[in-house]
Amino acid sequence: MQTIFASRARTPSAWLHNVRLVIEAGRIRSIDANQTPQGNDIMVDTLLPALGNLHSHSFQRAMAGMTEFRRAGQDNFWTWRSLMYRFVAHLTPEQYEAIAALVFMEMLEAGYAAVGEFHYVHHQPGGTTYDNVTELSERVFAAAGETGIGLTHLPVLYSYGGAGKATLGEGQSRFANNVDDFAALVTQARARAEATLPDDARVGMAPHSLRATCPEDLARILPLQQGNPLHLHIAEQPREVADIMEWLGARPVEWLLDNAPVDESWCLVHATHMTCTETRDMARSGAVAGLCPITEANLGDGPFNGPQYLASGGAFGIGSDSNVRVALGEELRMLEYSQRLRDKARNVIIPGEGSVGAALYLGAAAGGAKALGRDAGRIECGALADLVAIDSSHHTLMALKDHQILDGLCFAAPDRVVTDVWSAGRRQVQNGQHVRRQAILDGYHKAITELLALI
Repeated sequence: MQTIFASRARTPSAWLHNVRLVIEAGRIRSIDANQTPQGNDIMVDTLLPALGNLHSHSFQRAMAGMTEFRRAGQDNFWTWRSLMYRFVAHLTPEQYEAIAALVFMEMLEAGYAAVGEFHYVHHQPGGTTYDNVTELSERVFAAAGETGIGLTHLPVLYSYGGAGKATLGEGQSRFANNVDDFAALVTQARARAEATLPDDARVGMAPHSLRATCPEDLARILPLQQGNPLHLHIAEQPREVADIMEWLGARPVEWLLDNAPVDESWCLVHATHMTCTETRDMARSGAVAGLCPITEANLGDGPFNGPQYLASGGAFGIGSDSNVRVALGEELRMLEYSQRLRDKARNVIIPGEGSVGAALYLGAAAGGAKALGRDAGRIECGALADLVAIDSSHHTLMALKDHQILDGLCFAAPDRVVTDVWSAGRRQVQNGQHVRRQAILDGYHKAITELLALI
């Protein structure tokens, strides 16, 4: 059992002051305001619900900075993807684990308590299956175990090289599975997660995209969901939209909503290029929009249709996707600023009036928890203790009143205002640093030195 004393805490209904919060068995047992600290209390300044990072490809963190060189012709998502394929061809299991540990540590230090790992590298270089089909999934589990982050693991079904059941390219051989092999992988991954990870871990699944699967295969894997989260890339790029329209006769989001049982357990990642009708219908489906603003900007994807989506009651969360930069506040800031730049307006991502920072932060906390299948995203008795403490005496926050703190956190403060992070009660960040920071950095440096010798 742990007890936290916070000068203030943001609950679903209000800011509370001088709060004693008790954590037991990974959950919030009690919350009492107007208290005095006791001898064993963990003292923090401002306590918030921690966000879940709903979309990550952890291995891509090691590529950061390698793809920012303009070549002849126009660089876009598809040229970036070809570089990524060449990079992934050399990764060993040991390197994969070290990179995942590094990025999970960075997420925790940025204020995330959990991650949805959209995991599509399954096989050896060249596509040969490992003797243990969950070898690389278990490397992700090991990284989650070392860092203490809450993990929703999402094994990916990736069967085709493009719309219309195109043949896989050479760079995609490490991703490939048919439905039967994928079912075996998911079943084994769930058993291994249950044996090795804490109770808050989940194993869902992720048909990669409509272009990398097909309607028949998507229908066949749905019984594997079994109440767990299901994530899917959709409508990220205009070419993808055009290809799906030519193949299936409808736009990607339109086709999916008409042909699949999309509900609150689904997370549709990116959904960047939608019509007004698609935007409204996706919001009303209950699915979470998985928005990755830094990566979407880095890849030139385009901005999400935020105002109409929120006006239609849509849920959203944020993810760091390619992990080119792991910065929670910057993701929220980029989300809002992309809307302002497009609409030539201010204070856009909010339905109605009020604090934009609160709408961004608390909306992403609730939507991220929903997408990850975590009973979290709020400071409330019975919820998982996914918590983050920030220092409001930092010069970027010190002038702000309670109702302005989340505005300051989203639009002015650096991530270093984070002092402590708990994931299901596991206090993994203390005084701004992960408890195993140096060991994780040492492992990463060794892995990258080895990897660079190969590429």
